[in-house]
Amino acid sequence: MSVNIISAIENIVSNPISELRNYYESRNRANSMGEVLENYIKDVFAGTLAETDEQVRLEKFEQTFSYQGNQNNPPDMMIRKGDAIEVKKIESAGAALALNSSYPKAKLFANSPMITNDCRICEEWQEKDILYAVGVVKGNHLIRLFFVYGIDYAASAEIYERIKDVISTGVNTIPDVEFAETKEFARVNRVDPLGITYLRIRGMWGIENPAKVFSYVYKPVAAQFEFAAIINTEKYNSFPAADRAELEKLTCENFEIKDIKIKNPNNPSILKQAKLITFHR
Repeated sequence: MSVNIISAIENIVSNPISELRNYYESRNRANSMGEVLENYIKDVFAGTLAETDEQVRLEKFEQTFSYQGNQNNPPDMMIRKGDAIEVKKIESAGAALALNSSYPKAKLFANSPMITNDCRICEEWQEKDILYAVGVVKGNHLIRLFFVYGIDYAASAEIYERIKDVISTGVNTIPDVEFAETKEFARVNRVDPLGITYLRIRGMWGIENPAKVFSYVYKPVAAQFEFAAIINTEKYNSFPAADRAELEKLTCENFEIKDIKIKNPNNPSILKQAKLITFHR
């Protein structure tokens, strides 16, 4: 099976793990729960959940990912010739996602000023679909994991850029203030009489939890662990037929693939076909 969201879902369903910290501590891989969740997402995509040899696991990561990111710049990882992945940990099932200085992405572009140069040159690419992997973590337990692509979740970049530009332009027209070049909304230099203090004006973006955004098609259940994925049908059908067939023939209890219609983030009056894939135990 190829490396993609389809194979990752099969790995999750076939080997569900909810006590993440205990699982990763036993392999000497546990730090913060945010890092533990990222490790788990890497393992489900690389197919290394059961791998105990760390060298073999790292080599598989090298084969699977062209880029493994840092905390300050999206994405958290990129599959070679495949999707980008952004991992978000929240501690409440209804909590919104904090995106900080980066607005939500429908797609990831190589010319984005928000990515690092290492990400830009890690392989030949111009744009990638970006998958948001949202984990609800309580204590040491992964309660819920939700996969959704940016293109089904966030509006096009120009929507966010327009708001950012309007605010930045307005701030930079304030008279009698010395502004400096910046990638943020604005930067004011020489605030004090000595000219040694500066002020950074930056955006703090956030987006509603996907479970709330898609509540019209997805209903959470009371379970030890719950997984849900929404994939528009065009994207779903772009994966190899053999991979889709493997997933569709799974007979695990409480596993379901359902045809749904979801709102277009740029025009909610337009609905598009999608797959809702759910599992719980």
